[in-house]
This record gives sequence, structure tokens and C-alpha cells, in this order.
Amino acid sequence: MWWMSAHLGGRFRVKTGSPMESNAYEDLMLSQGMDLRVLVIIFSMVASELSYVHTRPIDFVCDSEARRMMNKVKDLQVEMVVCSAVDPLPSDIKLPCIRIHKATWERKSVHEQRAEILLSLGTLAQDVRSARTLSQPGCGLTLLERLEHSINNYLHVVRLLRIEQGEKVGLQAELCLGQPSKDLGLVLKHLGLLLTGKLEWLIAEMAKGC
Repeated sequence: MWWMSAHLGGRFRVKTGSPMESNAYEDLMLSQGMDLRVLVIIFSMVASELSYVHTRPIDFVCDSEARRMMNKVKDLQVEMVVCSAVDPLPSDIKLPCIRIHKATWERKSVHEQRAEILLSLGTLAQDVRSARTLSQPGCGLTLLERLEHSINNYLHVVRLLRIEQGEKVGLQAELCLGQPSKDLGLVLKHLGLLLTGKLEWLIAEMAKGC
């Protein structure tokens, strides 16, 4: 009888043993309720965190692959399927506006566009933080922590984006919020559309200088 075991190096080795040892191992695995799918997700969570820790503003603007790696919305959606503890959320989260009127958006300066995106991300991060503090320990809390960390990473990078026309200090953005929701799936959907919509439109304008 044989099975595979993993170590931190990411490699696998085959172990052999007697049928009695194998059955004891399998019984132990079953008695502990260990689900290999959950283990895979845990490893993917660690890997995904490491993939965008060092994303630089210049990479974010000029490298579409770096932006794709930083966007973890789909990963979070997959993890949400396994974790039912976040449905519904313990408190409301105000959804960011995701609709774009092309002519109106293009009339805004890049400063105004960035300020609007920062305000949306900042409000979303604040609401996610509030929901996290009300959550019980478990996969739901871990998922909200990862979501908050991801949003804060975007806030950090977008704040550092260099705009050649000169920085405008104290620029006030118009806050646009959708309906409050306790549906994490809807929150993730709106975040994804904010990142692939308004943020990508801003990056497309800034990438002209790459």
C-alpha cells in the first residue's frame, strides 16, 4: 500500500508500508475529517499572498500580467464556495459603483479618476474591516482578512501611482455607492468589476507613458 506526502518544498515522495500501517493512517485521516480540497485551498492562499506582496507601481501600470497576478477576486470566490461561514456577512458592506458613462469618465482628469477609485476602495476596506471584527474565528474570518488585505494592497499601489501632470493635494472625489449588502459573493463581484472597469481605464491612460 502506498500514499503521497507533501513537504514545504512543493515536492512529493512516495511512502510505503504494511497494510496495517496504511489502514491506520487512512483511519486517522478520516477521523480527523481532513479534506484534501481544503488543504489545496490553504496552500493556494499562501501562494497567492506571496505573488503580489512586492508589486511595484511601475509594474502595476506597465505590466498587465502583474495586475492579473495581483487580482485575487477569482481565488476568493473559489474559497468562498468551500467556506459557508460568510453567508450572510455579520454586517452590511456598501457596494462600490461600477457603471461607467464613457463620456463623463473621460472628461475627468486622471487625478479625479484616481481619487474616485481610492474613495471606493477605502470605503470598501472600512466596511470589510467592520465585518471582520464581528466575525467568529474560522474560515469566514480568514476569508475576510484576505479580502481586506487585498483591498489595502490596491489602496497602497494606487496611492503611489505617479501622475505626470502634477499632484493635486486635497482633491475631493464624489463618493458613489451602491446598495448595502451582506452577500459576500456580490461584494466580490462588485470589487472585481471595479478593478477591471474604472481602475483598468485609469491604467490604460497612464500606460501611455510606459
